[in-house]
Amino acid sequence: MRPMDGPQPWLAAAGVFGALGVAMGAFGAHLLRPILPLQLMAVYETAVYYHLFHTVALLGCGALIALFPQRRRLLRWAALGFAVGIVLFSGSLYALCLTDQRWLGAITPIGGLAWIAAWVVLAVAFWRRA
Repeated sequence: MRPMDGPQPWLAAAGVFGALGVAMGAFGAHLLRPILPLQLMAVYETAVYYHLFHTVALLGCGALIALFPQRRRLLRWAALGFAVGIVLFSGSLYALCLTDQRWLGAITPIGGLAWIAAWVVLAVAFWRRA
């Protein structure tokens, strides 16, 4: 079995993304709130919310790979979609808020599409009996 076939890399990635999500939330609450305009603060909070929500989805994919190894091919794709979505969606919003470079908002929907695809792949993985 190749290293990415098992649950370990996805569970580790969920741990890293979870720690980063909490750190970004604390950074926003304690350092950015006093200086960021309310509209950008709302964008930043959206980034943190979706970051942490999809970190839990990534964690779930790792657990599901361990529980249903016969479905690991699709579950790996779902996990990858959740991870890519975190980087592109939340990452672009964090960068937009910190740099005020509005063009970064054009990247955000690509992350959203990665999440939609990941949820669809997760559904397909369990649509039929193994």
